[in-house]
Amino acid sequence: MNLEFFLFNGFGQFIWPAFIFTFLSCFLLYIKTYQEFRVYENLYLKEFDQKPSVKIKYIKNSEALSTSPIF
Repeated sequence: MNLEFFLFNGFGQFIWPAFIFTFLSCFLLYIKTYQEFRVYENLYLKEFDQKPSVKIKYIKNSEALSTSPIF
């Protein structure tokens, strides 16, 4: 692959740190927001005496619902 593409015509030294800073900032903001969401969710569940939601597993049935060969 052409190395000049990653160097951005000499401006890569400015673009890549800015890209990395932006990516890390968004990632850290996501982590912080997710943690705060979990805290408030637990407070809500305690206040209203509710159990946390449970994921339901879908089991695919191997038998056909119809005996018709069309389906």
